[in-house]
Amino acid sequence: MMNIGEAAGASGVSAKMIRHYEELGLLPQARRTDSGYRQYEQNEVQTLRFIRHARDLGFSLSEIAELVGLWQNRRRPSRQVKALAQAHIKELELKAAELLVMKTALEHLVQSCHGDDRPECPILDGLAGDAAMSNGAARKRATPRARHRVAG
Repeated sequence: MMNIGEAAGASGVSAKMIRHYEELGLLPQARRTDSGYRQYEQNEVQTLRFIRHARDLGFSLSEIAELVGLWQNRRRPSRQVKALAQAHIKELELKAAELLVMKTALEHLVQSCHGDDRPECPILDGLAGDAAMSNGAARKRATPRARHRVAG
């Protein structure tokens, strides 16, 4: 048995996130000592590692919940897992394309800026939606969902 700090160290997931994953139901509620301290076994630490790896690959919490359920169900058909992973690849491809559009727009703004002692700055003007943004490449914007994910 491990306390939450030991489980965090062994899994690479912070104690705060362990508590959060318990609240979301991704991890079962921890057993408690008589004094109320959480205790974890090796299988729960392995689940935390699984969750961490899935997060590292960019899966959403709802996708991770589905993956954990599939992982724990030894009778699941692998096609379900593959379909989920393929759908995530498509999302990543879309996100990569959106990031490329943002990069291109920002590169245009940077190239337009003299970067000297003058106060005029096409980068700030572009961010404000002024003249520099009228350029076709700079006007292309990512979807609101992508802007939120990148910013958040």
